[in-house]
Amino acid sequence: MDEKLISVISNNNSQSLYAENILVKTLLDRNFKVKTEYDPNAELLITIGGDGAFLRTMHKYNFPEMPVIGINTGHLGFFQELLPQNIEDFVDKYEKKEYMIDEIKHIEAEICTLTDCLQVIGINEIVIKGDKSATIHLLITLDNDILENFSGDGILVSTTAGSTAYNYSLGGSIVHPKINILQITPVSPINTTAYRSFTSSVILPESTVIGLKPEYTYENSILIVTDGMEYSYKEIESISIRYSEVGTKLLRMNNYNFWYKAKEKFL
Repeated sequence: MDEKLISVISNNNSQSLYAENILVKTLLDRNFKVKTEYDPNAELLITIGGDGAFLRTMHKYNFPEMPVIGINTGHLGFFQELLPQNIEDFVDKYEKKEYMIDEIKHIEAEICTLTDCLQVIGINEIVIKGDKSATIHLLITLDNDILENFSGDGILVSTTAGSTAYNYSLGGSIVHPKINILQITPVSPINTTAYRSFTSSVILPESTVIGLKPEYTYENSILIVTDGMEYSYKEIESISIRYSEVGTKLLRMNNYNFWYKAKEKFL
């Protein structure tokens, strides 16, 4: 790690580039070294944009080990800690070490086809859904015990951090960040005399391994979506989802309050 080296990664909208210019000038004036690109040796990574920009950066650079903080120039900005007008105050507090580090846990899916097993990682969620809006049928197990035969558009498995993202839009529960759980939330479940599926989210201990086995007829019409990025695999036999050993360190200001932010963004 190179002390006082900070990586700054911005999306290309005009507000983000304006914030980047202010941030870089402020950091250089305080004798920090700055790279407006990813450097694995940096002591801090700053992303500028919305939550999408944050997530894309984390995936693109394989979930960096250094702490990360974001400046919000997007819409919701739940991951983004700062606003552009707070840049100078942030640099002051960063120099004085007036911050804390929160580590958020990720989830991973092992996807086994007839020929191979592959892994994908999600920060917010992993979604199993039908390609081209096809109905899918999944046998769901929890630690090898059968939960249900699901039928519907798909299921979403979210982390605690992802509880306020797509999961919330589907009617899932908001979970405080100090509680590590996995949450299964159905996507348009079918609940009729022919098919019986859970219609509400299911909250599970963080140690749970969630198994998914697609009905053989449909194994070529399944998409895996992680944090909004789609992956398509042929001849899927099974999917296993659990918490990952990979995590992200979020730099938070000492006055960070989860419920204040939740009320600000959602109420």
